[in-house]
Amino acid sequence: MGLKKEQIDNLENKLITEKAQIEAELDGLKEKLDFGSDVNHLEEEADETEEVANYLGIKKVLDQRLIRIEKALDKIQKGEYGKCEECKEDVEIEVLEQEPDSESCKACKIRSRK
Repeated sequence: MGLKKEQIDNLENKLITEKAQIEAELDGLKEKLDFGSDVNHLEEEADETEEVANYLGIKKVLDQRLIRIEKALDKIQKGEYGKCEECKEDVEIEVLEQEPDSESCKACKIRSRK
């Protein structure tokens, strides 16, 4: 059956909003990184190393999410949005409303978790 234009527009707005939020979060995380000036303090160096490791872990997850969002936005522009990449059937609107960058329908998601 496919998605109606209004549904696609709403999901596109949701994707754009989420993209902006993630980009702002990434900027905020980067600004929070604190490198002290006391390079002779091993405890401070350990804290900074842990902080960078945490930042990189969070950044990786957010970067992957951004890639999926950008891919979904690109599909909208190409008129290919809302199709399951595995079975090529329509992705259910309930799935897209919860996860607008979803690449799989409900059945394929369940199958991939087994």
